[in-house]
Amino acid sequence: MSENPYSIGLDKNPANYQPLTPIGLLERAAAVYPEHTAIIHGSKRVSYSEFYARARRLASALVSRGIGPGDTVTVMLSNTPAMLEAHYAVPMTGAVLHCLNTRLDAPIIAFQLDHANSKILISDREFSGLMNESLALAKAKPLIIDYYDTEYPDAAGPALSDLDYEAVLAGGDPAFTWRTPPDEWDAISLNYTSGTTGNPKGVVYSHRGAALMCYANTIATGMGKHPVYLWTLPMFHCNGWCFPWSLSVVAGTHVCLRWVRAKAMYDAIVDHKVTHLSGAPIVMATLLNAKDEERREITHRVAFNHAAAPPPESVMARMNEAGFALTHLYGLTETYGPATLNEWHSAWDDLPKPAKDARRSRQGVRYPALEALTVMDPVTMTRVPADGETIGEVMFRGNIVMKGYLKNPEATAEAFEGGWFHSGDLGVLHPDGYIQLKDRSKDIIISGGENISSIEVEDVLYKHPAVAVCAVVAKPDEKWGETPCAFVELKPGTSATEEELIAWCRERLAHFKAPRRIVFIDVPKTSTGKVQKFRLRELAKDA
Repeated sequence: MSENPYSIGLDKNPANYQPLTPIGLLERAAAVYPEHTAIIHGSKRVSYSEFYARARRLASALVSRGIGPGDTVTVMLSNTPAMLEAHYAVPMTGAVLHCLNTRLDAPIIAFQLDHANSKILISDREFSGLMNESLALAKAKPLIIDYYDTEYPDAAGPALSDLDYEAVLAGGDPAFTWRTPPDEWDAISLNYTSGTTGNPKGVVYSHRGAALMCYANTIATGMGKHPVYLWTLPMFHCNGWCFPWSLSVVAGTHVCLRWVRAKAMYDAIVDHKVTHLSGAPIVMATLLNAKDEERREITHRVAFNHAAAPPPESVMARMNEAGFALTHLYGLTETYGPATLNEWHSAWDDLPKPAKDARRSRQGVRYPALEALTVMDPVTMTRVPADGETIGEVMFRGNIVMKGYLKNPEATAEAFEGGWFHSGDLGVLHPDGYIQLKDRSKDIIISGGENISSIEVEDVLYKHPAVAVCAVVAKPDEKWGETPCAFVELKPGTSATEEELIAWCRERLAHFKAPRRIVFIDVPKTSTGKVQKFRLRELAKDA
């Protein structure tokens, strides 16, 4: 067999091969559209040339403080300009960006600071109390930079440091020569799972995966040139599904939103002609349940990318009437956010309502940047029949699957067993190739887009002196998507009220993890004593 002529003398060189990275997308946007508005935050307007210069200033300031390849820069920030700047500045230094979830409690934050070995912490003063508590628990002692949001001065707590964010940037070089990663497989960011089984796992993203997500996001969500994107999705969640980087592809405008509140959303959508936003069902509920005085008439169509469980048909109809075009996405922290989308066919518009609703409830097909998506038997690693009935595990393969779990080779090997990423989600494969979730193998409750472990909540309930048996399942909720519902058997001769047990949980858990409902019953079990959660899920619907 003769040697392949296309492999002779046609090697990679700097002229024809550069590592993929999203950092250069900001440089291009600033060069092509320097005066176009990149960021809107309150009364503040930032052009692309200013955005790029500020990111370079921050990168320069971080390098001058010893940050470089292999280091971790942690940020505790809301959806503000500083968060967007950090998404470019930190990887410009070769370091890794670690975004903290602002809803977490102090022990979990302390664990992440230690596990990530955080060298610098940029912290919004809104969270000073929580971060002060977290830092007291952590072994890591990062250099702290305080971010004071001049647009929302009332949100600021006390300073944690004598280093102010704007002063730090003022000392940075706006012409800083940033670092292209020598290898596109280098880490760009670190995102922690919700710790549903033990401590959270650190999910590592690569420059390559993040760059490919940028192109996939713009295609999947129908973004043309200069979209206006409202930040209702937390940027700390999967790096905002990579949209902080994606908008630079099309020189879009980021409309920052410190708090997801109805009036602020309606005002931003109307005043800035927002074209796109993303979020969980809680964002829909906030919009639809707004008071009359908070509402504004939306006269243009707004693309809404929603994840978690599909909302009820009634909610989708109301969103459509309000001016929103919905696209259902599904993914995990380990897949950079969305890895599937429910690609809608125009022919389905004419289907009877039950058939149409059935198609809307599916998670869909693979994202443009994903190479393979299927449902398999996790033991035999064979694909389940495409009959819409046989349940298996949803699995992914491609460049938008994480590098692995930081400092956890066992969990990484388990997740990638058989050459596929095992999602842990159970679903079916339909004849047309669309997947649909049916259950979660670890009984995860998704509330407002955040994962809650039923086991974690049960452990807290079991510590109450009156609780003999308990089980926690998801209760459907129009606002949050799902909320924890606990079924409890009390010990003989003891008593406890619903209010008492909810308060008990709220004292020991992040508040969003606490049950909203406690039901006192004889918890149904199998003959071997295993709790029958499938029965409890049915009961929870009417609880």
